[in-house]
Amino acid sequence: MPTRTVDPLVPVTLVVGPEALLSERAVAAVARAARQADADSDISEVAGADLTPGSLAEHASPSLFATRRVLVVRDVQDVSDAVSEALVAHVKSPVQDIHLVLVHPGGVKSKKTLDRLRKAGAHEVKAERLTKPDDQVSFVRAEVRHAGGRIDEPAARQLVDAVGGDLRGLASAASQLASDALDGIVDTDVVATYFEGRAEVKGWVVADRAVEGNTAQAVEQLRWALQTGTDPVLVIGSLATALRALARLAGAARGVRDADLARDIGVPPWKIRVLRGQLRGWTPTGLSQAIRAVAAADLAVKGGANDSTLALTNALVQIGQARSS
Repeated sequence: MPTRTVDPLVPVTLVVGPEALLSERAVAAVARAARQADADSDISEVAGADLTPGSLAEHASPSLFATRRVLVVRDVQDVSDAVSEALVAHVKSPVQDIHLVLVHPGGVKSKKTLDRLRKAGAHEVKAERLTKPDDQVSFVRAEVRHAGGRIDEPAARQLVDAVGGDLRGLASAASQLASDALDGIVDTDVVATYFEGRAEVKGWVVADRAVEGNTAQAVEQLRWALQTGTDPVLVIGSLATALRALARLAGAARGVRDADLARDIGVPPWKIRVLRGQLRGWTPTGLSQAIRAVAAADLAVKGGANDSTLALTNALVQIGQARSS
């Protein structure tokens, strides 16, 4: 997610990347800042292919009716060589109260122009797609904070899993949750209330409900997961991973730092807090029983039985019984 460390009203802003939401926000930030500085600011847009040196000179000249002008050039990769030269010259010799916003989708086209604009001193804002889950989680948390709320990492990850990686959907969901949640505090229960079940259920959702002792919810999530195409083998893997993590945490020495525990168990540091909560109510005997139940289900799912749904359901029931015992 792009962040600005300078005043948006620089002479030239170069917005680079294919993520439309971030690109639009970068453009809007300049327009908004211009109108805050001068309500009568003249803001116009032009496609790169339609821009000529003459029209650029016209747009980049002081207006008789406004003290500020903003020109947004879309698809700057399509400008002619002559316009490219003029843009670089403008970066080197800017005109007071004239602000250019040059939007480029990224990629190799017109890379030479981009490099020259950067070297000349254009302020660059990245608008790259956020494809890594950790980046999407950070985006969600920032969106909720911006909306005046608070969300912890597990809840943000749950929202990403439910909504998917589309930033518009995540931004909309984050804004809604921050607005509707009590005192703006968004936790996993709030996310589940609004969004769980809207998208494909992941195996870890089933596993979390199971080890928490919510057997009925685990069975419900299992059936939805299987209906939406989740492979039973992935559910088994999630159950086994969750129980192994609890067993390792239960056997860990006291006084070990969370970061060291996370490394030994093989989970991110934030997960340690979640695991501690899930471990309450479990005994070593119960964990052993649950692990054996999952091992039996694993054999059944991989060919030892005809009905993988029944095998998984039985495993969830046995996990619940092992926890309560």
